[in-house]
Amino acid sequence: MDISYLLFLQNFRASIHDAWTPFFENLSQFAVTYLIFIPVFIYWCVNKRKGLFILGSYAVSVMVTSVLKLTACVYRPWIRDARILPAGDAITSATGYSFPSGHTTTATPIYGGMAVGFWDKKSTRWLSILCVFLILLTGFSRNYLGVHTPQDVAVGFLVGIAALVFVSWVFRYLEKNPQQEDKFLLGGFILCIVAITYIIYKPYPMDYIDGKLVVDPQKMMNDGFKDIAVLAAFCVGRFIEKRWVRFQATGLTVKGIVFGLIGLVPLYCILFLLKGLCIHWMGPHWGRAAFVSLAIIYILALYPWVLKYICPPKKTN
Repeated sequence: MDISYLLFLQNFRASIHDAWTPFFENLSQFAVTYLIFIPVFIYWCVNKRKGLFILGSYAVSVMVTSVLKLTACVYRPWIRDARILPAGDAITSATGYSFPSGHTTTATPIYGGMAVGFWDKKSTRWLSILCVFLILLTGFSRNYLGVHTPQDVAVGFLVGIAALVFVSWVFRYLEKNPQQEDKFLLGGFILCIVAITYIIYKPYPMDYIDGKLVVDPQKMMNDGFKDIAVLAAFCVGRFIEKRWVRFQATGLTVKGIVFGLIGLVPLYCILFLLKGLCIHWMGPHWGRAAFVSLAIIYILALYPWVLKYICPPKKTN
């Protein structure tokens, strides 16, 4: 049934001459490239706690996704059925195994976290509805482009929602027991070490067609190292910020907005320019882990330290 559904969408794409394909490609790609900049800005300039909640949910979601992907080792739809022809350049941008959808497990905690935050005020509840719509649309885009089955997307939704619920519970618990936060951070970091060890040493399918390996597990582990490192770096970055930085969000002042936007420039360079250098110096696995770790620590602790002195909180009498 899942393949039949993808073939139906494929025939529809062909009937309208791929008119909607660029839109869904851009929507899908936005979720895993630029969407992260929004919660970063929220964390720096709008509301530190809400931003941290979104970023923490994202970190948990992508880490769990990578472990699930490299455990299930489900092949992409076009490998399972040669009739599936992914749209545009989706076949080159879709890396890793298929189950669950990584784009969906990225979009769900970020858009979902923003939806939760926007719901606080009646004036911004329309943004919550928009965010939920974008979650659903991003998930559908992965089916429309032919790179994921419906179950890939459905489980992606569930992973993202579970991450939001779990992190929400952790936040509520730590409000009552703030002295326990270091234990959670240490536990998360140790869990990441276990996860890295697991994906390195677990067995992988080694199927061949015409003497050629269908999927190289070493390449599939690239995203695993990167995504697990997101949670590990989140734990480290949060510990550094909590222990030594202790900044406050700048607020939506002109100065705060300007320096918040300026701070996104080095982050862009880390994410899109430093990545290649790290991979060149450290290899495809640890290079990806290194650049994303630097990005997360920059987000959580390094630039907040700068903001603390550039935009100090106003003193109250």
